Amino acid sequence: MSSILVTGGAGFIGSHAIKVCVDNFNDYYDPQLKEDRIKVFLKDYKFPLYRIDICDYDQLAKVFSDHKIDKICHIAARAGVRASIEHPILYEESNIKGTLHLLELARQHNIKGFIFASSSSVYGNNQKIPFSEDDDVNNPISPYAATKRACELMISTYHQLYNIKSIMLRFFTVIGPWGRPDLAYYKFANLMVKDQPIDIYNHGNLERDFTYIDDIIAGVLAAIESDLELEIINLGNNKPVKLDYFVECLEKELGLQAKKNPIGMQPGDVFRTYADISKAQKLLGFQPKTNIEDSIKHFINWYKDYHKI
Repeated sequence: MSSILVTGGAGFIGSHAIKVCVDNFNDYYDPQLKEDRIKVFLKDYKFPLYRIDICDYDQLAKVFSDHKIDKICHIAARAGVRASIEHPILYEESNIKGTLHLLELARQHNIKGFIFASSSSVYGNNQKIPFSEDDDVNNPISPYAATKRACELMISTYHQLYNIKSIMLRFFTVIGPWGRPDLAYYKFANLMVKDQPIDIYNHGNLERDFTYIDDIIAGVLAAIESDLELEIINLGNNKPVKLDYFVECLEKELGLQAKKNPIGMQPGDVFRTYADISKAQKLLGFQPKTNIEDSIKHFINWYKDYHKI
């Protein structure tokens, strides 16, 4: 059986795909949620857990010395567009330096494959829709997006130099149970149950290609199992949802009326995301199955249970 190192294994996405876990359990959001993910998802599975930072090269190298790693599924990162504008140095260090450490260790240990969690943020305010992997992505509008694009370029370089088979997956707005509290659906739910207003950016004139966590994980696992040489692949739902309808779905499942606070566009934010998934369908057999209505229903059911509402 292959040994897969999952970085960010206590995170929203990583906790679904873990084999050997590296995570620093940082406080970008409540670390208890990360602890609970580990307990729930992996209660019957014995796995090595390393509570280290991928920026700590010596500690990371020890993981590779302790285990025969066949592939790396690199999901660990500082996430969030707005936070990256406030803390760009932190994002550069974690996302770029941390990825470079893993690539160096992959080179030294002859790793067979490198799967990287990139982001739809690299497309910026792309005018062409849907977003295709062949589109120009040289105009990121946030430090977070810039770090993801820089990592893609570094991974491509290491493939050319050292023949490390690599797949870069551009995730489109992942949604579902055990999600990150800083994401809109979780943040809105928290505010709505407290009867507090939610900020509606760009006065509601936004669209997002929400992709359910199970669909994303199916794509990640397909990438891990594949033998592709070097590819960038979108993983999205291919069905953008308007912000107003997204809020309506939350209202329906919570049984609450949202207090809306329409405001302007935020720095680093984009008007829409919309994934062309034809490449994912062809190369990974990827086919998202969960619509926005069911995605929010599943999330709210979990949310009420987890928060005892």
